[in-house]
Amino acid sequence: MNVFVIGIGLIGGSMAKDIKRLNPNATIFGIDNNPAHLEEALALNLIDNTSNYDHLDSADVVIVSIPVNAMLNELPSILDRVNEDCVVLDAGSTKATLCKRLDDHPKRRNFLACHPISGTEFSGPSAAVDGLFQGKTLIICEVEKTAFKLQEKALELYQQLGMRIRYMNPEAHDKHIAYVSHLSHISSFMLGKTVIEKEKNERDIFDMAGSGFESTVRLAKSSPAMWTPIFEQNKENVVETLNEYIQNLEAFRHLLLQDDYDGIYNEMNNTNKIKEILKGIPLNK
Repeated sequence: MNVFVIGIGLIGGSMAKDIKRLNPNATIFGIDNNPAHLEEALALNLIDNTSNYDHLDSADVVIVSIPVNAMLNELPSILDRVNEDCVVLDAGSTKATLCKRLDDHPKRRNFLACHPISGTEFSGPSAAVDGLFQGKTLIICEVEKTAFKLQEKALELYQQLGMRIRYMNPEAHDKHIAYVSHLSHISSFMLGKTVIEKEKNERDIFDMAGSGFESTVRLAKSSPAMWTPIFEQNKENVVETLNEYIQNLEAFRHLLLQDDYDGIYNEMNNTNKIKEILKGIPLNK
């Protein structure tokens, strides 16, 4: 099996790592616009060879893990070059714009729109880890537009990786992911910004930071090059979630100003049910 991974970072590299482990006969080819990433991926044994688009006609599986703005330009070119038995999988965090862009492509049947909900705050080939996708959720959109035999090929691969499969339409995916992923990244970035600005005058602030602060701002280490296009493509949903979040912050501030500590207790107590909702969901590594 020839597997081409386009974008050898955390997601693409981790997929390559697991596919090599689970399929010893697979040959992994890496394509990346950063030569240093390709050299590093070879040194780490994530890929067997480097390649380019000219050889995509020999691919059985193509995994595209690049920023979502680049996806819009690159996926049509990738589909142009693959053979009819090849399935092309993406790993983007937004789906509506991409699915619309590819809707009329002659080889739309070769594409399966996917979002593996897994990751860490790190990037680049060295961030790749074994078992990153085990027990995690994979969202698949517009499965009916992919050729059935290629659906089967992709599902077998993701099941080998240990993923739970869910199906959504692209609009529902983008709306829900704005709440559970995009908003948390914005919150983390802005909390980090607030503390950095305060730290200019209070040098002790980071000495006092504990594990709670570290876990809350963990996502602020994420790549701005990856996340800015995500916010752009999902702007409408992200703005909606931000408006609701800001309203909740302002309501909490009002309770503090009114010395309404019973109200504050009730707000936190009511939110504690999140423990039950999230019970059993594995943490990202």
